[in-house]
This record gives sequence, structure tokens and C-alpha cells, in this order.
Amino acid sequence: MKNYNYSELSPEEISELLKRPKIDFTSIFKTVQPILDEVEKYGDEAVKKYTSKFDRVDLGSVVINPKDVEVSLDEETKKAIDIAFDNIFRFHKAQYPTPLEVEIMPGVRCMKVARPIERVGLYVPGGTAILPSTAMMLVIPAMIAGCSTKVLATPPRKDGTVAQEIIYISQRAEVDQILLAGGAQAVAAMAFGTNTVSKVDKIFGPGNQYVTAAKMILQNSEAQVSIDMPAGPSEVLVIADAQANPAYVAADLLSQAEHGKDSQVVLVATSDFDMDGLNKELESQLSELPRKEMAAQALENSYSLIVETIDEVFDFSNQYAPEHLIVNIEDAESHVEKIINAGSVFLGQLTPESVGDYASGTNHTLPTYGYARMYSGVNLAAFQKSITMQSLSEEGLKNIGPTVEKLAELEELQAHKNAVSLRLKNIED
Repeated sequence: MKNYNYSELSPEEISELLKRPKIDFTSIFKTVQPILDEVEKYGDEAVKKYTSKFDRVDLGSVVINPKDVEVSLDEETKKAIDIAFDNIFRFHKAQYPTPLEVEIMPGVRCMKVARPIERVGLYVPGGTAILPSTAMMLVIPAMIAGCSTKVLATPPRKDGTVAQEIIYISQRAEVDQILLAGGAQAVAAMAFGTNTVSKVDKIFGPGNQYVTAAKMILQNSEAQVSIDMPAGPSEVLVIADAQANPAYVAADLLSQAEHGKDSQVVLVATSDFDMDGLNKELESQLSELPRKEMAAQALENSYSLIVETIDEVFDFSNQYAPEHLIVNIEDAESHVEKIINAGSVFLGQLTPESVGDYASGTNHTLPTYGYARMYSGVNLAAFQKSITMQSLSEEGLKNIGPTVEKLAELEELQAHKNAVSLRLKNIED
């Protein structure tokens, strides 16, 4: 990791540190667009074609019903999934909004209610590893929100099947379809719908640059589909002071670095943090990792920043707006008001980011690439939309009617005024 001293950096140099690795979306869009067009036109056959091309799997059917699959899992795996599932369920269930009703003025009532997004697509990456944690993070809030159609897309294994863990989670969350595809073709199939794949209204889930590009293109297309958020490579910013155990800090940095060579790993430490101890731990722990080459590449592209005060720590962190923020400092919870921009926060010496990734209950589908400045991570509200309602009594119309008539006159919208005036006249008659 490169090392910098915050007090010695110019505003321009700080601005450079805040940047993420550049993604050439112009080139990626050119690759992805023909795939989207072909899936829109040819549906299932195009999905099969690209699954054969990219995943080297020849599919008979592109979808399965998880209810039709018999699952066999060892008890230890099943117990781990069940505990994580129940924790995630409990936290997201608690987010269910209470209907709001306010009497704005006598006789004028305004309400706000939540309703589910009816049809959702849930993208779970595959590739080198299965991701039951991501499946849970998406299917559980969709189930709680009451989404009527839930399509989970994930690349098939070489034998054309889906991991038993994903099937089991899908069964528990009452997923309607599993789409045996990944990449842009899976996103397109859910966005447009095919003969066998249900069309969805919103697509959730992380993915590579091609998945992200497909989501970005389709949300601005005639598919009429929304997405959870834009996304880039995974990232963590760790804050550490003198009390932070270097072994813990190293483990937290490496846990993010092993995601991929383009992962962003940043340490912001006070000057009394044990940097020598950290470097020794990084070297030692890195040598034992199965994905050490990938993690080492990520570290090469990452950096540490030495600051003098805690205020400087949070000033930089809020500018960076990390996906994951680990606050490993003394009395961490006393500083939460200083945290403005972050996807998910982990407070204190004993709170690794891994717990949020898997089982604490919070969602790990989070804004990256600095989008934490304006996006929230996936939560229950992401699977719902709010509807406002209003109701007026005679008293209410008399109270508010003249105001509406006058404002409609100012805007020269006579029919708007008439809609009120006719009712007022009938009441007075």
C-alpha cells in the first residue's frame, strides 16, 4: 500500500486520492448493447446462446421452479444459512413503515402508505464461488415487502444446475423462478421478459462491469425497468487509532482486497497507530490466503493516509464515501454523528465487515464508487414505493378551496380552478 500524510497533501492531491479506478463504460456499452437487443428480439433462445458462449453451458430450459427441486444440505450448512436468514429477516422486518396520516388543516387529511414493487429481479453473481449471502440479502426483503413475482438470476454451474444453497434459500423466501443465466443476457431477460422468464419492474444485485452496464442501459430504455443503484468494484475504508489491533486492521483490509484486483482498500489512521505492526500482519496474513495474488494486486492499487486528528479522519472519509466503513477507534460509537457518507458502518474493535456481509442482519448490497453520497444500500424500502392519498370533507374544501382557486388563476389553469369552484358552489347551494 502507498502511504500519504494528509497534512502534506494539496487539495488537488486529495482530489486524486478520492477517485476510483476509471471504468470505460463507452467500450462496455458497445459490447453489451447487442446482447440486450438480441435478448429483446429472440428471448429464451438468445439467453441460451449467450449462456453457451460465456458460461459454456447448454441449457434445455432457462428457468426452473425452486419448489420442484429436492434439496440435500448437510446440517452444519443448513444451520448457518438458517441463522443468517433469520437475522436478516428480523432486521428488515423491523423496517416496515407505519402508515402516515396528518390532518393538515380542519377537514383536510393527507396520507402516505407503502406498497410493494410487484415484480422484482434479483441478480446473484456466480463465477468462481457461490454467493448464498447475496441471495439472502435480496430475496428476504423482497419477501417481506410482499413482491408478488420474484425472479432470481444466477449463472448455472457447468452441469447446468444451481447450487443447493441457492435453491434452499429460494425455497424459504418463496422465489417464483430461478433464471439459469448471468451477465447482460440475464439482466435483459428480466427487464424485457421472455416466453418463460417473467418481466420485472426493478432489478437488484451486484455484478461485474457488464452486468452494471446492462442495468444502466436498461433503466433508460423502453423496458421500463428500474435498478437498485449504479455500482463499481467493492471497497472498504478502515479508520484506526492507537488502540486498534494491527492484526484486526490487516484482516479487515485483506477481506476486501480478496474480492478482486480492482477492489479499493483504504486505511485512514491517526499518527499513533502501529503502522509497522500492520505491515508485518499484512505480509503474514496475505501469504496464507488462497486468493493472495488477487489480494496483493488490490493492495498495490490502494493506500494508507496518516492524519493528526479524528476530525480529519471523518472529513476525508465523508469525502471518499466508502461502500464499507470500519471505525476501529476508541469509543467508536461516540463519533457516529460525524459519519455522513457511507454504505454500511462497522463500529468498534470487535465488529469486522464480514459480519455485515453474512449474518448480522444488515444488507450487504451497497453503493460503491462514491455513490454513498446520494444512494442508500438495499433495504426494505427499496422493494416498495410510497403512495400519497388525501381526503377532504365539506369543511376541508371550504378551508383550502379559495387557496387552490387563487393559485390556479395565477398559473392560468382555468380547469384546475373549475374543479374546485364547481364543488364549492354545490356545497353552498
